[in-house]
Amino acid sequence: MILSVSRRTDVPAYYTDWFLNRLKEGYALVRNPAGPRQVSRLPLSPDVVDGIVFWTKDPRPLAPYLDRLRDYPYYFQFTLTPYGQEIEPGLPDKETHLLPAFCTLAEKLGPHRVIWRYDPVFFTSYWTPERHLEAFSAWAALLRGCTRQVVISFLDFYPGVAAKLHPLGLYPADAALQKQFAVAAASIARENGLRLTACAEEALAACGIPAAACVDRQLLEQLCGYPLKLDKDKGQRPACGCAQSVDIGAYGTCRCGCLYCYAGGAKTRSPAMGDNASPLLCGTLGPYDKVTERKAASSKQRQLQFY
Repeated sequence: MILSVSRRTDVPAYYTDWFLNRLKEGYALVRNPAGPRQVSRLPLSPDVVDGIVFWTKDPRPLAPYLDRLRDYPYYFQFTLTPYGQEIEPGLPDKETHLLPAFCTLAEKLGPHRVIWRYDPVFFTSYWTPERHLEAFSAWAALLRGCTRQVVISFLDFYPGVAAKLHPLGLYPADAALQKQFAVAAASIARENGLRLTACAEEALAACGIPAAACVDRQLLEQLCGYPLKLDKDKGQRPACGCAQSVDIGAYGTCRCGCLYCYAGGAKTRSPAMGDNASPLLCGTLGPYDKVTERKAASSKQRQLQFY
């Protein structure tokens, strides 16, 4: 089993203590987003968890405790964009805090275990394609040697997201503009020793931009030392290249407040949110909740293979 930590919220930035306690206890309770009364009891033993993919915009709270993850293969998807606090109000200054954090993490883990996410890309009256490419070029040079891959994607214009960004002069990018931008970004990436991939952007394959696999079976196999029997994740968008994983997060709990967030940032703080001893990330079990032991097993193929 691969653990996703988490597409739904930023666990490393805001819930490090909770997550480390869950590893210590050996399980977590996770609500089904489609049916909140359905709760899974998820085992977290290293015998079951073959790898962990961390998704974060600020790994600094987790970074001092990486030694507690020594029994788990893992890597980071690190989102680092040039947007300011008018768009990402919960984040500290990028150049003084987050860019150095990226480089420090890569120094500890190796560049193959810290993947740069420059997403979502969207265009406004200020964030024009030219300004994006200028920022992308500057940061690619700074991150040279700290990562091997950069992932881009374009904003999906969900109604609520578009409404939040509309005052900034948001405008849609047609397929031609997206391809033009991606080709230019790929060229900049190559100049800095990076491979540019696209997350769930099928149209970019026609201009030579390979699809990303953010939950990357090949990388996870490399890290754990075994072939992994993992199917494509059917719960993601059709163009997604991710292998199947189990997400430990909860929607509506991220405190970053990004205007483009599709996962529902934390609008109100639950009394139980931040209870590091709770098996649930947010809330408490109620009388009508049904807890089911989730069947989970290692996906490692341990038999000898001959080529």
